[in-house]
Amino acid sequence: MRSFRFVLSRRWLLFAVAIVLVAYATWWLGEWQFHRLADRKASNQVVLRNEAQPPTPVGEVLAADRPVDKTDEWRIVSATGEYDVADTVIVRYRTRDGESGVDVVVPLVTANGTALLVDRGWMATANGSADPASTPAPPSGEVQVTGWVRADGTGSSTQVTSHSVRAISSVAIGRALERTVYGGFVELRSEDPGPATPLEKVELPTLDNGPHFFYGLQWWFFGVLALFGFFYLMYDEWRNGARGDREGRSLPKRAGPKGPQSARSIPPSTGSMAPDTKDDAGDSRKAAARPNSSGSP
Repeated sequence: MRSFRFVLSRRWLLFAVAIVLVAYATWWLGEWQFHRLADRKASNQVVLRNEAQPPTPVGEVLAADRPVDKTDEWRIVSATGEYDVADTVIVRYRTRDGESGVDVVVPLVTANGTALLVDRGWMATANGSADPASTPAPPSGEVQVTGWVRADGTGSSTQVTSHSVRAISSVAIGRALERTVYGGFVELRSEDPGPATPLEKVELPTLDNGPHFFYGLQWWFFGVLALFGFFYLMYDEWRNGARGDREGRSLPKRAGPKGPQSARSIPPSTGSMAPDTKDDAGDSRKAAARPNSSGSP
């Protein structure tokens, strides 16, 4: 019976190493998706809990030059102050339903002089950018606002250029405007009094679990499929080898070219035999003819 020694060949060993790497990679990717699922569930719970709470004064949640705590994101805060329209900042490349636009951020200067960055909403533009002076004006005078707390963005996209950014960061905007601001920012929920021309309201996050669970299962399925394929190919090679061995043993034996020859196949001799003669003529039928006394045969 054929053994599985062929798996110790260089080709099969390299194949096995490749399959192990593939299986490990798919397992890790599946675990990564399930970790993302757990993080998303935890984030959704924070949003649900904070949305259910009544508005809290901004000073009890946010502070100047202090980042937003993860447990406070999407919490509703209230603040009273005046908008500083001259320091309006445009957030570029904000697309909704396939339409380009911008978000409009205006500092709300509170009674203690600290400004709260308020993302007042979205407006459509033709080229994804806008002049701050062309945006709808916020309410003038003292305004009471409520909004959802958001954490600062990070990276080079937060760099402020000509009163415009790609991501909101209280640190970068406060430095560019040369004013003290609360850490983080708020996305507008309500204004009192209301503006003459309102902007599109902020889009709240979708509180579902996303595709992470099925993505995780998909990666694990790919790993199981790779292992199954390896063992099936190994079995297939073993089966084909065993079949070849059986067919080789069942073939009839044939005489080789150097086998013994039969008497019939021995070629005739080309030599001559000497005649059997006797002293007395006629005693043998094989005797040679002798001349008589007359000299004729």
